[in-house]
This record gives sequence, structure tokens and C-alpha cells, in this order.
Amino acid sequence: MGRNTHSVLLSMTALAVVMTAGEAVAGGFALREQSSYYQGMSFAGYGTTGPSISSMFWNPATLTGAGAGWTVEAHNSIIVPNSDVTGTFTPPGGSPLPVSSIPGGDIGNDAFVPASYAAWRVNDRAVFGVSINAPFGLATKPQDINWAGQFYSRTSEVFSINVAPTIAYEVNDIVSVAFGLQIQHFQVMLKSGIPTIAGFPTAELAGDDIGFGMTAGITVKPREGTEIGLGYRSTVSHNLEGQFSTPAGVTQINARLLTPDMVNLSVKQRVTDAFRVFGTVEWTNWSRLKSPRVTAQATGGVVQTLKFNYDDGWYFAIGGEYDFNEDLTLRAGIAYELSPIDDDIRSTRLPDNDRLWLSAGATYQVLENLAVDLGYTYIRTGDTPINIGPGHQDYVPTLGTYIGEADSNVNIVSASLRYTFGGGHDRPEVGARGY
Repeated sequence: MGRNTHSVLLSMTALAVVMTAGEAVAGGFALREQSSYYQGMSFAGYGTTGPSISSMFWNPATLTGAGAGWTVEAHNSIIVPNSDVTGTFTPPGGSPLPVSSIPGGDIGNDAFVPASYAAWRVNDRAVFGVSINAPFGLATKPQDINWAGQFYSRTSEVFSINVAPTIAYEVNDIVSVAFGLQIQHFQVMLKSGIPTIAGFPTAELAGDDIGFGMTAGITVKPREGTEIGLGYRSTVSHNLEGQFSTPAGVTQINARLLTPDMVNLSVKQRVTDAFRVFGTVEWTNWSRLKSPRVTAQATGGVVQTLKFNYDDGWYFAIGGEYDFNEDLTLRAGIAYELSPIDDDIRSTRLPDNDRLWLSAGATYQVLENLAVDLGYTYIRTGDTPINIGPGHQDYVPTLGTYIGEADSNVNIVSASLRYTFGGGHDRPEVGARGY
């Protein structure tokens, strides 16, 4: 990609971020927090149609549920993680490095994650939409940079912005299909202490790129009150350009990184006129990451290897919602997530583990064309071992071992505004709530 093209696309992405009325600061490598509406059900049923067009992030075919004219939505989530890391670093015998048990403390950073959506009903069958999201992010930093695990990690940051123009088409009253383009800016910065230099200064690896991918989806309504949605988000290939910096100098680097693709299956079933149940199964191809090599631009030599080697991830959610009255809808959901990170690859940068999601939320119809969505989630991970020793992919025998644990939980609060306006074409047979 030429430098001029890179600059133009980066400028377009920066403009998109401004349109979200905030700066995306992500916490956690993959961010599911893209919808206040579905946050309230632990994201159960997020690939089916409903009042919120935020479902297009997971299944663009759900855009056909949009009403006449324009629909615009602004979603804002506050993520408050707590990941308390403690442990001991032990160097090999004869090493000048000290034994250390300085805790990392709470390495999780609070984050604000915005997401914006817009849809225009072109005619009674076609809908055009665009979404602006931060699908990936990571922000961890120990309370003391000279903590026990400093040689394996200090600060870690991943930042992304994804713009996705999309077209959806209602083939008939049963089937809808859609296709979208992903334009994604991805940026990474990793810091760690240098054990071979007095004072243990910081080595920093940083790079960024703009890459492209696609989204696709289908919804099927086999009978009245039942809907099945299948969505796909492709991998995005990034050729990161940046630098590796140490007190000895700066090396210009390249690294090819593939983000994981994702497939999700969702179901919605109307039980009564006021009550609906939802379910979602999601598979994320984290094993695609493997171990990217960071190479010097000048020589092509390997500077560092980023050892991910993740397993694939799975997510299971069920939920329901109830129309309390014409203006107020209440919802709740529960989910369980199987982490792609196990004991043999768990690092001090991202001490992830399987987790339980508990959520509740509500929608209030303020005006005929204005609605507010609220969602809250509590995520519990519990005690997670971090054993960087023989058998662990990060272990360096000449450096030493880090044996510890992380006790983690997350609180998430999310709110959105949904506004419809303009004329255009009506979607056939849509009720006041979009069902």
C-alpha cells in the first residue's frame, strides 16, 4: 500500500472516529461491546432482526429489519475491568537478576468503547448501512513498571477502528441476504523490560496498518415468530509497519498479522406477543493468529516472534425480553465463553480464561421516533494461573520463571440512542417494535 493511499485512508478513519463523538479506547483483545441493546441479553440473538440495527455488526442481513427512511444509532460502553496480578519471578542459578515478588496490581485499564450505525431504506427490499466500531483492543499496564513480570511484559496496547459499508436485500418474506466491506485500521504497541542492561530500560515494539475484509449474512424466517440468522466476519490481513526501539537504537520493522474470522448462529422465537427468547453460538478462529514474525525492513532478519498460538474461541448465550408496556421493554441474559488461551500459552500481557456473563437491560421509547437502550454486564473469571516456566511458549531458560495468578472480573455499563427520520419506503409487515 502506497504512503499516500495509507494517509488518505487513515484520514478517513480518523473522520469516522470523530463521528462517533468519542475516542475508542479498548480493553481486551476482542471487543464484543458493540451494542447497548444486545448487551442487556449477554448478546443472545444478536444475529436476528429487531428494533436495533446494531445487529449488523454480527449479521449484516439483519439490516432488512430497518424501518422507513433513516435509522441512526450511537452506542457507548464503559468497561471497568479488574485484573489483579500477583506472582514471583525467579532467575536461573548464577544469574545477576534479582528474585522479585513485586505485584503487578490491577493491570486492566478502564475503557470507553463507542459504536455507531446508520441505515437508509432504499426501497421496500434493499437497505444500505454503515457501521463504525472498535472490534479489537487491549490495554494492560502494571501499577509498577519494575514489577516481577517486567521482563515478560510491561505495557500492552492494541487499538482498532473498523468502518463497514453494507448492502442488505430482502429476497422474499422468508430470506434476506447481505454483504459488506471492512476497512480496518489496526495498531499495536508492546513494551517489556530489558534484562541485559543495567536499570532494566524498556524495549518497545510498535506498528500499524490499514487492511480490508468483508462481512456477509443471511436471515431465514421459516414461520411467523421464528427467525434464524447466520453471520460471518472475515479475517483482515495487516502488514504492520513500525519500529522496534531500545537504548541501542531504532529498527524499522514489518509484521504480518491476521485478525480472526468469526461465524455466529442466532435464533429468535416469539413465545407470546410480549415475550421473546433468544440464543447465540459464536465461533472465533483465533488459531489463525499463529506466531507472526517481526522482521527488520532493511535486512529481513527476524527481530522478534509474537507467540500467540491461540486455540479457537467459543461463546454461548441465551436470553429473553418482555414488553412491560408499550414504551418499556425489559431483558436479561446469561452466557459462557470458552477462552482461546490456556495454561501453556497464557501470558502476563493477557491473563485470559473462561468466563461467565450475567446481563440485564431495558429499552424505553421516549418518542415515536426516539428510543434509549440500557445494558449492564458482570463478567466473572476468577483465579487464573500464570506459569511461565518449562513447557510454556514464552519461557526463556536464561531469563527465568514467573509463577503467579490473576484474579479478574469486569463490569460493563452501556447506553445508546436510536433515532429514525425521513421518508422513504416502508418495510412490509413490520410492527411497532420491529417484530
